[in-house]
Amino acid sequence: MRRLAVGMALGAIAGVSMAAFADPAPGLKPMAFLAGHCWKGEFPGGQQRTDTHCFAWLYEGKALRDSHTVRAPGQPDYVGETTYYWDPAAKRVEYLYIENQGGISHGTVTAEGGALIFPATQYVAEGQAMTYRVRWTPQGDADGEPQSYEAWSEAQTKDGWSTMFKLALKRQP
Repeated sequence: MRRLAVGMALGAIAGVSMAAFADPAPGLKPMAFLAGHCWKGEFPGGQQRTDTHCFAWLYEGKALRDSHTVRAPGQPDYVGETTYYWDPAAKRVEYLYIENQGGISHGTVTAEGGALIFPATQYVAEGQAMTYRVRWTPQGDADGEPQSYEAWSEAQTKDGWSTMFKLALKRQP
């Protein structure tokens, strides 16, 4: 209890959220650079459409929450939340994604070659399913911390995999 109080006091003094003080489950450690920060990227095409992800530890590092919002001028926000967690029976990181338009997704994440790999899974909304996969690659280390990451999302089509978007998300102050 004393350690928690000291951590809260130090966090308040330094302006750092308690999310940064979590000791994550071993399987979640490759995702630790994301925690306690918001990351924002602008989609290509000059439409002023942005995606912002804010990450926070849950339950003292047993899970990681990713709240994200896609904003586009003249359109309602697209909002989603992902919870990443270590599944001790399967011995892997899994996630559950739910968004405000009714879509859901469940999948896994692995750390490979310095990137976070989200293998092919399905996004389901309104009775329709889309198979997709994602790769997040940290970039621009400063003081041992990535300053951005590239999010590359692909969808499976009848002709193979097709890029939906590549987006550089930068850590926000």
